[in-house]
Amino acid sequence: MTSSATAPARRRRRLVARPAAWLIWGVVAFFFVNLAGVIGSVLVSSFGNRWYDSWLPQEFTTKWYGQSWQEFGLFQVLVVTLEVSLLVVGISVLVGVPAAYALARRSFPGRRLLYLLFLLPILMPPITYGIPLATVLYKYGFAGHLSGVVLANLVPSVPFVILTMTPFIEQIDPAVERAARMCGAGTRQIFVRILAPLLLPGILAASILVLVRTVGMFELTFLTAGPDSQTLVVALYYSMSAAGIRAQQSIDAMAVMYTTMMLVLLVIALRFVNPTQLVARVREDID
Repeated sequence: MTSSATAPARRRRRLVARPAAWLIWGVVAFFFVNLAGVIGSVLVSSFGNRWYDSWLPQEFTTKWYGQSWQEFGLFQVLVVTLEVSLLVVGISVLVGVPAAYALARRSFPGRRLLYLLFLLPILMPPITYGIPLATVLYKYGFAGHLSGVVLANLVPSVPFVILTMTPFIEQIDPAVERAARMCGAGTRQIFVRILAPLLLPGILAASILVLVRTVGMFELTFLTAGPDSQTLVVALYYSMSAAGIRAQQSIDAMAVMYTTMMLVLLVIALRFVNPTQLVARVREDID
Protein backbone atom coordinates (compact mmCIF):
# COMPACT_ATOMS: atom_id res chain seq x y z
CA MET A 1 0.00 0.00 0.00
CA THR A 2 2.89 2.29 0.69
CA SER A 3 4.32 1.74 -2.78
CA SER A 4 0.94 2.41 -4.39
CA ALA A 5 0.65 5.66 -2.45
CA THR A 6 4.12 6.88 -3.38
CA ALA A 7 3.67 6.21 -7.11
CA PRO A 8 1.08 8.99 -7.66
CA ALA A 9 3.20 11.33 -5.55
CA ARG A 10 6.17 10.69 -7.81
CA ARG A 11 4.06 11.35 -10.87
CA ARG A 12 2.85 14.66 -9.37
CA ARG A 13 6.43 15.70 -8.62
CA ARG A 14 7.41 14.96 -12.20
CA LEU A 15 4.47 16.98 -13.50
CA VAL A 16 5.34 19.91 -11.26
CA ALA A 17 9.01 19.83 -12.24
CA ARG A 18 8.34 19.50 -15.94
CA PRO A 19 7.62 23.21 -16.70
CA ALA A 20 10.85 24.23 -14.97
CA ALA A 21 12.78 21.67 -16.97
CA TRP A 22 11.22 22.91 -20.19
CA LEU A 23 12.12 26.48 -19.24
CA ILE A 24 15.74 25.54 -18.59
CA TRP A 25 16.04 23.63 -21.84
CA GLY A 26 14.39 26.52 -23.66
CA VAL A 27 16.94 28.99 -22.29
CA VAL A 28 19.80 26.65 -23.22
CA ALA A 29 18.41 26.17 -26.73
CA PHE A 30 17.92 29.94 -27.12
CA PHE A 31 21.54 30.53 -26.10
CA PHE A 32 22.95 28.00 -28.56
CA VAL A 33 20.73 29.23 -31.39
CA ASN A 34 21.99 32.78 -30.86
CA LEU A 35 25.58 31.55 -30.57
CA ALA A 36 25.23 29.58 -33.81
CA GLY A 37 23.72 32.64 -35.47
CA VAL A 38 26.61 34.90 -34.44
CA ILE A 39 29.27 32.39 -35.50
CA GLY A 40 27.43 31.59 -38.70
CA SER A 41 27.08 35.24 -39.70
CA VAL A 42 30.80 35.85 -39.16
CA LEU A 43 31.68 32.70 -41.09
CA VAL A 44 29.44 33.57 -44.04
CA SER A 45 30.69 37.16 -44.04
CA SER A 46 34.31 35.98 -44.22
CA PHE A 47 33.50 34.24 -47.54
CA GLY A 48 30.91 36.73 -48.80
CA ASN A 49 31.23 39.14 -51.69
CA ARG A 50 28.62 41.67 -52.83
CA TRP A 51 26.33 41.14 -49.87
CA TYR A 52 23.37 43.53 -49.98
CA ASP A 53 19.76 43.17 -48.77
CA SER A 54 19.61 39.38 -48.70
CA TRP A 55 20.16 36.51 -46.29
CA LEU A 56 23.22 35.27 -48.16
CA PRO A 57 25.86 37.07 -50.25
CA GLN A 58 25.53 37.00 -54.03
CA GLU A 59 29.06 35.62 -54.43
CA PHE A 60 31.49 33.61 -52.32
CA THR A 61 35.24 34.08 -52.32
CA THR A 62 38.34 33.30 -50.27
CA LYS A 63 40.14 36.54 -51.11
CA TRP A 64 39.35 38.05 -47.69
CA TYR A 65 41.57 35.48 -46.00
CA GLY A 66 44.51 36.43 -48.18
CA GLN A 67 43.79 40.12 -47.69
CA SER A 68 43.56 39.66 -43.92
CA TRP A 69 46.83 37.71 -43.88
CA GLN A 70 48.63 40.53 -45.72
CA GLU A 71 46.90 43.56 -44.18
CA PHE A 72 47.26 42.55 -40.54
CA GLY A 73 50.64 40.81 -40.86
CA LEU A 74 49.22 37.58 -39.48
CA PHE A 75 52.39 35.59 -40.12
CA GLN A 76 54.34 37.70 -37.63
CA VAL A 77 51.38 37.70 -35.24
CA LEU A 78 51.20 33.90 -35.34
CA VAL A 79 54.97 33.65 -34.79
CA VAL A 80 54.66 35.87 -31.69
CA THR A 81 51.66 33.84 -30.48
CA LEU A 82 53.66 30.63 -30.90
CA GLU A 83 56.71 32.06 -29.13
CA VAL A 84 54.69 33.34 -26.18
CA SER A 85 52.72 30.11 -25.88
CA LEU A 86 55.76 27.82 -26.01
CA LEU A 87 57.72 29.92 -23.52
CA VAL A 88 54.79 30.06 -21.11
CA VAL A 89 54.16 26.32 -21.43
CA GLY A 90 57.82 25.41 -20.94
CA ILE A 91 58.42 27.65 -17.93
CA SER A 92 55.09 26.72 -16.34
CA VAL A 93 55.87 23.02 -16.56
CA LEU A 94 59.43 23.45 -15.25
CA VAL A 95 58.18 25.44 -12.25
CA GLY A 96 54.75 23.90 -11.70
CA VAL A 97 55.62 20.18 -11.74
CA PRO A 98 58.18 20.35 -8.88
CA ALA A 99 55.82 22.63 -6.93
CA ALA A 100 52.94 20.18 -7.45
CA TYR A 101 55.21 17.34 -6.30
CA ALA A 102 56.09 19.22 -3.10
CA LEU A 103 52.43 19.95 -2.37
CA ALA A 104 51.39 16.37 -3.07
CA ARG A 105 54.16 14.63 -1.12
CA ARG A 106 55.09 16.98 1.71
CA SER A 107 53.04 17.96 4.74
CA PHE A 108 53.98 21.27 6.33
CA PRO A 109 52.22 24.07 8.22
CA GLY A 110 50.28 26.35 5.91
CA ARG A 111 50.15 23.82 3.05
CA ARG A 112 46.43 24.31 2.44
CA LEU A 113 46.80 28.10 2.63
CA LEU A 114 49.65 27.99 0.10
CA TYR A 115 47.54 25.86 -2.22
CA LEU A 116 44.67 28.34 -2.00
CA LEU A 117 47.07 31.19 -2.78
CA PHE A 118 48.14 29.31 -5.91
CA LEU A 119 44.49 28.98 -6.89
CA LEU A 120 43.70 32.69 -6.58
CA PRO A 121 44.95 33.67 -10.08
CA ILE A 122 42.70 30.95 -11.51
CA LEU A 123 39.60 31.78 -9.49
CA MET A 124 39.91 35.57 -9.86
CA PRO A 125 39.19 37.44 -13.11
CA PRO A 126 42.50 38.34 -14.79
CA ILE A 127 41.64 42.05 -14.97
CA THR A 128 41.51 42.30 -11.15
CA TYR A 129 45.23 41.60 -10.82
CA GLY A 130 46.23 42.39 -14.40
CA ILE A 131 46.30 46.18 -13.99
CA PRO A 132 48.60 46.24 -10.91
CA LEU A 133 50.71 43.50 -12.49
CA ALA A 134 51.07 45.52 -15.70
CA THR A 135 52.00 48.60 -13.64
CA VAL A 136 54.85 46.69 -12.01
CA LEU A 137 56.02 45.27 -15.33
CA TYR A 138 56.02 48.73 -16.95
CA LYS A 139 57.92 50.13 -13.99
CA TYR A 140 60.76 47.64 -14.44
CA GLY A 141 60.78 47.79 -18.24
CA PHE A 142 59.32 44.36 -19.03
CA ALA A 143 55.92 45.41 -20.38
CA GLY A 144 55.76 46.34 -24.03
CA HIS A 145 58.08 43.48 -24.93
CA LEU A 146 57.82 39.73 -25.34
CA SER A 147 59.26 39.16 -21.87
CA GLY A 148 56.48 41.18 -20.25
CA VAL A 149 53.77 39.18 -22.04
CA VAL A 150 55.39 35.91 -20.97
CA LEU A 151 55.77 37.01 -17.34
CA ALA A 152 52.16 38.20 -17.17
CA ASN A 153 50.82 34.94 -18.57
CA LEU A 154 52.93 32.91 -16.14
CA VAL A 155 50.92 34.27 -13.20
CA PRO A 156 47.82 32.13 -13.92
CA SER A 157 49.65 29.41 -15.87
CA VAL A 158 51.98 28.13 -13.13
CA PRO A 159 49.10 27.63 -10.65
CA PHE A 160 47.15 25.93 -13.42
CA VAL A 161 49.94 23.41 -13.90
CA ILE A 162 50.05 22.82 -10.14
CA LEU A 163 46.28 22.27 -10.07
CA THR A 164 46.45 19.84 -12.98
CA MET A 165 49.53 17.90 -11.91
CA THR A 166 48.73 17.37 -8.22
CA PRO A 167 46.10 14.62 -8.82
CA PHE A 168 48.47 12.80 -11.17
CA ILE A 169 51.27 12.83 -8.60
CA GLU A 170 48.97 11.69 -5.80
CA GLN A 171 48.02 8.62 -7.85
CA ILE A 172 51.65 7.36 -7.83
CA ASP A 173 52.44 5.11 -4.87
CA PRO A 174 55.23 6.66 -2.73
CA ALA A 175 56.53 3.13 -2.17
CA VAL A 176 57.95 3.22 -5.70
CA GLU A 177 60.14 6.19 -4.75
CA ARG A 178 61.20 4.58 -1.47
CA ALA A 179 62.21 1.42 -3.29
CA ALA A 180 64.29 3.44 -5.73
CA ARG A 181 66.04 5.26 -2.88
CA MET A 182 66.85 1.93 -1.22
CA CYS A 183 68.51 0.89 -4.48
CA GLY A 184 70.74 3.96 -4.34
CA ALA A 185 68.89 6.33 -6.69
CA GLY A 186 69.12 10.03 -5.96
CA THR A 187 66.35 12.61 -6.14
CA ARG A 188 67.25 13.66 -9.68
CA GLN A 189 67.36 10.06 -10.92
CA ILE A 190 64.01 9.28 -9.29
CA PHE A 191 62.39 12.31 -10.86
CA VAL A 192 63.87 11.81 -14.34
CA ARG A 193 63.81 8.01 -14.70
CA ILE A 194 60.81 7.00 -12.58
CA LEU A 195 58.39 9.88 -12.02
CA ALA A 196 58.75 11.63 -15.39
CA PRO A 197 57.56 8.63 -17.49
CA LEU A 198 54.66 8.06 -15.09
CA LEU A 199 53.72 11.74 -15.11
CA LEU A 200 54.03 12.16 -18.88
CA PRO A 201 50.23 12.02 -19.52
CA GLY A 202 49.66 14.64 -16.81
CA ILE A 203 52.45 16.86 -18.13
CA LEU A 204 51.00 16.62 -21.62
CA ALA A 205 47.52 17.48 -20.33
CA ALA A 206 48.82 20.44 -18.32
CA SER A 207 50.83 21.70 -21.29
CA ILE A 208 47.82 21.61 -23.60
CA LEU A 209 45.63 23.40 -21.05
CA VAL A 210 48.22 26.12 -20.53
CA LEU A 211 48.59 26.46 -24.30
CA VAL A 212 44.83 26.97 -24.68
CA ARG A 213 44.74 29.52 -21.85
CA THR A 214 47.71 31.46 -23.20
CA VAL A 215 46.41 31.67 -26.77
CA GLY A 216 43.01 32.81 -25.49
CA MET A 217 44.26 35.13 -22.74
CA PHE A 218 43.23 38.65 -23.76
CA GLU A 219 43.37 40.78 -20.60
CA LEU A 220 46.93 40.14 -19.44
CA THR A 221 48.34 40.13 -22.96
CA PHE A 222 46.50 43.32 -23.91
CA LEU A 223 47.79 45.13 -20.81
CA THR A 224 51.43 44.16 -21.34
CA ALA A 225 51.91 43.73 -25.09
CA GLY A 226 53.68 46.20 -27.33
CA PRO A 227 53.46 46.71 -31.11
CA ASP A 228 55.79 43.74 -31.75
CA SER A 229 54.51 41.41 -29.01
CA GLN A 230 50.80 41.11 -29.78
CA THR A 231 49.23 37.67 -29.86
CA LEU A 232 46.43 36.82 -32.25
CA VAL A 233 43.57 37.68 -29.89
CA VAL A 234 45.02 41.15 -29.17
CA ALA A 235 45.73 41.77 -32.86
CA LEU A 236 42.11 40.86 -33.59
CA TYR A 237 40.92 43.47 -31.08
CA TYR A 238 43.14 46.17 -32.56
CA SER A 239 41.99 45.32 -36.09
CA MET A 240 38.41 46.02 -35.00
CA SER A 241 39.07 49.19 -32.99
CA ALA A 242 41.96 50.87 -34.84
CA ALA A 243 41.40 54.00 -36.92
CA GLY A 244 41.01 53.73 -40.66
CA ILE A 245 38.73 52.04 -43.17
CA ARG A 246 38.94 48.27 -43.35
CA ALA A 247 36.76 45.72 -45.03
CA GLN A 248 34.58 43.99 -42.46
CA GLN A 249 35.04 40.71 -44.32
CA SER A 250 38.81 40.71 -43.74
CA ILE A 251 38.26 41.23 -39.99
CA ASP A 252 35.72 38.41 -40.01
CA ALA A 253 38.23 36.18 -41.79
CA MET A 254 40.75 36.91 -39.06
CA ALA A 255 38.13 36.08 -36.42
CA VAL A 256 37.35 32.77 -38.16
CA MET A 257 41.04 31.82 -38.15
CA TYR A 258 41.31 32.60 -34.44
CA THR A 259 38.09 30.71 -33.60
CA THR A 260 39.19 27.70 -35.64
CA MET A 261 42.55 27.60 -33.88
CA MET A 262 40.89 27.80 -30.45
CA LEU A 263 38.39 25.06 -31.31
CA VAL A 264 41.19 22.74 -32.44
CA LEU A 265 43.12 23.40 -29.22
CA LEU A 266 40.00 22.85 -27.09
CA VAL A 267 39.21 19.54 -28.80
CA ILE A 268 42.78 18.38 -28.22
CA ALA A 269 42.64 19.53 -24.59
CA LEU A 270 39.36 17.70 -23.92
CA ARG A 271 40.90 14.57 -25.43
CA PHE A 272 43.48 14.45 -22.63
CA VAL A 273 41.77 16.21 -19.70
CA ASN A 274 38.51 15.59 -17.87
CA PRO A 275 37.18 19.00 -16.70
CA THR A 276 35.17 17.40 -13.87
CA GLN A 277 38.40 16.11 -12.37
CA LEU A 278 39.77 19.65 -12.11
CA VAL A 279 36.54 21.05 -10.69
CA ALA A 280 36.39 18.29 -8.09
CA ARG A 281 40.00 19.00 -7.15
CA VAL A 282 39.32 22.71 -6.64
CA ARG A 283 36.28 21.98 -4.45
CA GLU A 284 38.22 19.45 -2.40
CA ASP A 285 41.03 21.88 -1.62
CA ILE A 286 38.67 24.76 -0.84
CA ASP A 287 36.64 22.59 1.54
